[in-house]
Formats: sequence, structure tokens, C-alpha cells
Amino acid sequence: MDDEAAAEAAVLAFRATAERLAAEGAPDEALARFEPARRRFGVMRAARLRPLGRVWRLGVLLLHPDGAVRATGATVRSAPPGHARYAALSVEARREVRAAAFRGPFAPGETIDYDAPPIELTPTGIRASGPLLIADGGVKVRWSVSAPEDAARDLAPYLAERVELLLHPPDGT
Repeated sequence: MDDEAAAEAAVLAFRATAERLAAEGAPDEALARFEPARRRFGVMRAARLRPLGRVWRLGVLLLHPDGAVRATGATVRSAPPGHARYAALSVEARREVRAAAFRGPFAPGETIDYDAPPIELTPTGIRASGPLLIADGGVKVRWSVSAPEDAARDLAPYLAERVELLLHPPDGT
């Protein structure tokens, strides 16, 4: 299978997976874009998470209901941000994102995915993505950008496994 055919097969696999998840009422998560605090017309605006829709988390991939795909970015749970402790810059940055999530429009306790780059499902887009690659005539998924190609899994079994985990999580979760 050439690269174009492999990319087209991936498009069809993602669409079929999205249709199945929608039909079975799989739990989804919010997708947002983080917008840092900034001045606008002289007034300071707080950081915010701008909603972009809903996605299903499939390991290292986020799947839109229309079959579009994103690489997993960062996540935050909508919860009160707590008080500033000035412990470390990374802790304060995380608190700022949590505060943005809490201000809404997300339900308390909801998981929000953000900073998740879209993956163009073309041979060029797949090659440029982190989690997907084209090898051995098909699209494969790897857990890390630095993972070797031989550690990548074929897309179809990967999606089947992740869908099964999403629809039927192990007991106790």
C-alpha cells in the first residue's frame, strides 16, 4: 500500500471509530485552547480556556466526532485553583490554567484537553505528527516521538484496544 492509500485508510478508520463511539455513548472530554492573560483596550483580561468542542481520548490521540484527530496535549480538571504559593513557575502556570478552567464554561470536575495540535491525515501531515507514522505500508501509532519505529503499533488494533478500554474500563476506574 502506498502512502496516500495508507493515509486514506487511516481517515476511514478514524471516521468509523468516531461513529462507533458516538453510537455507543462513549464518555468524551472537553477540548479547549488556552489563552494567557493579556491587556485589551487597557483592561487586564484573565487567562481563559476557549472551548473548541468535545473529543474522545484514545491514548496518545484525541478523536473528534467527525473523525479529525489531534495529538494529546495537556490536560487540566476544572477545580478551584487554590491560593498562590509561589513555589515554582510550573506550579503557578498550572494553577493559572486550573483557574481558567474553573471560571468556565466547564462543569466542576470536568477534564479539559488543551494545547493539542491537530494532525492532518495526509502523508505529509502524518510524517509531521508526533504519534503517527507511515511504515510498512500502513499508519502506525507510537507512544512517544522518541520511540523507535519498530515499537509502533498498527493503527487498527491500537484503535480497537483503546475503544474497548474507553467503552469498558477495567473495574475500579
